[in-house]
Amino acid sequence: MSVSRELQGAIYDALVADVAVSALVDDRIYDDSPADREYPCITFGPTDSTPEYIQCITARTETVQLNVWSREHGRMWPCKEIVDAVKNALHLADIDLVVNALVRIEVVGQRVFMDRDGITAHGVVTVSADLEEN
Repeated sequence: MSVSRELQGAIYDALVADVAVSALVDDRIYDDSPADREYPCITFGPTDSTPEYIQCITARTETVQLNVWSREHGRMWPCKEIVDAVKNALHLADIDLVVNALVRIEVVGQRVFMDRDGITAHGVVTVSADLEEN
């Protein structure tokens, strides 16, 4: 299994299992951004990785962008609540992978802003994961 795919699945599972996150978005966590999505929700955004080769170990640092969306009459605070819940669920979380190994996961950035439509708040949570590939 691809290490990126396994990491995304583990992040998804951690978010769905988190009481605070699920209280805010239920199970509306998407790999894509469906046109008919309900708000609020979370979508997976771009990822990038940097390979590392350390004494016979194949590893990488992977960065994952999570997008948070809310539509509360132009208010940003509901989006900020979800962004904070995502951060609390993932930052330094103890997450096990089946095939590969997650050495460390941390939230390295959070941002909330208003989309151009004036009614959709958009949050971005940037997650960095150090992984050992098997």
